[in-house]
Amino acid sequence: MDLSPRQIVNELDRYIIGQYEAKRAVAIALRNRYRRSRLPQEVRDEITPKNIIMKGPTGVGKTEIARRLAKLVKAPFVKVEATKFTEVGYVGRDVESMVRDLVEVAIRLVREEKIREVEPKAKQVAERKILDSLFIGKKKSHPDIPDNELREQLEAEFREGKYDKVPLEIEVEEQPKALQLGPIGASDNNMGDILGSIMPKRRKRRKMTVAEAFEYFTNEEASKLIDNDSINSEGLKRAEQDGIIFIDEIDKIVSKGNSHGPDVSREGVQRDILPLVEGCTVSTKYGNIKTDFILFIAAGAFHIAKINDLIPELQGRFPITVTLNSLTEEDFVKILKEPDNAIIMQYAALLKVDNIDLKFTEDAIREMAKIAYYENENKENIGARRLHAVMEMLLEDISFNASGEHEMVEVVIDKKYVDEHLEKALKEMNLKKYIL
Repeated sequence: MDLSPRQIVNELDRYIIGQYEAKRAVAIALRNRYRRSRLPQEVRDEITPKNIIMKGPTGVGKTEIARRLAKLVKAPFVKVEATKFTEVGYVGRDVESMVRDLVEVAIRLVREEKIREVEPKAKQVAERKILDSLFIGKKKSHPDIPDNELREQLEAEFREGKYDKVPLEIEVEEQPKALQLGPIGASDNNMGDILGSIMPKRRKRRKMTVAEAFEYFTNEEASKLIDNDSINSEGLKRAEQDGIIFIDEIDKIVSKGNSHGPDVSREGVQRDILPLVEGCTVSTKYGNIKTDFILFIAAGAFHIAKINDLIPELQGRFPITVTLNSLTEEDFVKILKEPDNAIIMQYAALLKVDNIDLKFTEDAIREMAKIAYYENENKENIGARRLHAVMEMLLEDISFNASGEHEMVEVVIDKKYVDEHLEKALKEMNLKKYIL
């Protein structure tokens, strides 16, 4: 997608409040990818992405920025926790598995795109199969109606959805059971896949509704119309050139000078991550992938360890450092009501299902933001996630009593309602004023 950095930031602003420096950095990184793709091959191969470290407390938007960025350009994206990995030689996940996960995501993205292209044709074949099955039963019930008339009638009724919940027995392919070779996560080899490709496909009869059968047949026919080899090849290329790997909690693999105990393998994990970030070739079940052009975004709170505590070689591979700020009371007000997926909108939509029309006054929103900010200041700072805790506490009675058995009822949440239902938090806030 050909978006300028300013347009990328504007798109991110729809979901993430503040953090302009971080948005700006990722927007430039993304635009540089587009610029690189327009260069001659010999120049393109010399230009590698400039990886980013995001430093900031939890709940301020680090992961959300990376996730929205990938979604914006339909790039393969994986989020991994640095603490899940262990140094080579220890039992656990090896760091190369993050690249294999990225390849799986890329292939799934390409497959979905190809399926969408052939879906109209697949639906036609699936519809014909369903109508053939329905026709046999219908013909027995109405032997006097000519075949062509009966088929036209069936087709019209099927498209209107009249048969969606009608039970149907169809033949489906039996999926091979997954048999893992070696420790979980240690290998891409799956004995079920290997045997499934050698042995003939077994089929069994299964009962499902017409709607489910239509979906099954559509997917089955779409799979026949697409070329798996070209999908795998395109997926590998997409992961290699457009992939984004987000490594969270990178500050938790800093050894802080310890050389024994639980920290013993932390520096080893950093050293294992280093070749991936520098650029190496990783073997996957779909083929080899070079990591030179994957964009790595690392993130961590860094409230105990510092970025400078990472091994120097790894620091050098993350030349861009951005600091995300703690959220202010004003930020909380904006988060509650401004983004496209605003928290207030989410809760209002949920309760509308049970005929509750939820409305919030401006003073109620400001009071909630004030309480959330206070809670973060005086307890653990969990960023915007605190707003969910406040909202759950505030709407507990309404959520519990709503049932949808009544007409639509308008419920207005004002400052008085907030004060009554968040009384405990407010008492603590007022007491704090008198503690020196």
